[in-house]
Amino acid sequence: MREGDFVAAGDEIARMDTQSLEAQLRGAQAQQRQARTARATLTALVRQREQAVTTVAALVAQREAEFALAEKELRRTSELVAQNFISPQQLDAANAHVQSSRAALSAAKSQRIEAESAVLTARSQIVESEAAIESAQAAVDRIEVEIADAVLRAPRGGRVQTVLAQGGEVLAGGGRVVTLVDLADVTMSFFLPETVAGRVAIGAEARLVLDAAPNFVIPAQVDFVVSVAQFTPKTVETESERQKMVFKVRARIDPVLLGQHRDQVKTGLPGMAYVRVGTEPWPPQLAVKVPEATPAASAPAR
Repeated sequence: MREGDFVAAGDEIARMDTQSLEAQLRGAQAQQRQARTARATLTALVRQREQAVTTVAALVAQREAEFALAEKELRRTSELVAQNFISPQQLDAANAHVQSSRAALSAAKSQRIEAESAVLTARSQIVESEAAIESAQAAVDRIEVEIADAVLRAPRGGRVQTVLAQGGEVLAGGGRVVTLVDLADVTMSFFLPETVAGRVAIGAEARLVLDAAPNFVIPAQVDFVVSVAQFTPKTVETESERQKMVFKVRARIDPVLLGQHRDQVKTGLPGMAYVRVGTEPWPPQLAVKVPEATPAASAPAR
């Protein structure tokens, strides 16, 4: 991009080196993939642990049935021993069977508690993996935003006035790359005495005559009148007028007219501004006269 080039809103003006950011982006994306893989593994592990809980629950039910049967056998054996139908040794065996069934039932219940705890642990790990995925996604989004911000685009159409940085230069934060002139927003500020400024209405017609082009009369419209008077600025005052109070007035040129003469638009040019405060027609020398529009000016340059 060179000084004097025209740009449209959104055109790329400069691009920062993003190799470091792109490496960080790849690292964040890898962490995101790793976290997603971990979540898938943990999800499968939860299903496995839940199946183990189901299996152990069935085992507990079996042990409870065995324990209930052993107790019934113990009661029958006790009755038979009391009636001397069987030997006392069989009662001892029935007692031992009950104790064994009780221990097996207790072990099965412990296994069920352990399996349920394993399920809770695996589910908590899934929550952690999802948090890791969100964290990695946030890192990816942040780096992508930084990469997008590395591209400097024109906020609006205009002309490149000054190129302040060249390719390969290192800029500090807030450093300037180029200065643009908005060719659709051109104004001239001038000062009127108190006796005249109060009679100028917002929207009043104005005529601008530039020192560099005295043969042309540019139409404009007053869009601002300051509300507080000031002393005549040093840039426009004469020694005999230093104590006079004036009001700052601003006249704006129609953006459509500026677009038709974009190649001729310049900034910072001095000239004279005229406003009409009454209903009298403009004098002939202030009749609107602008250069002919160039066809090329209507097409944006890239």
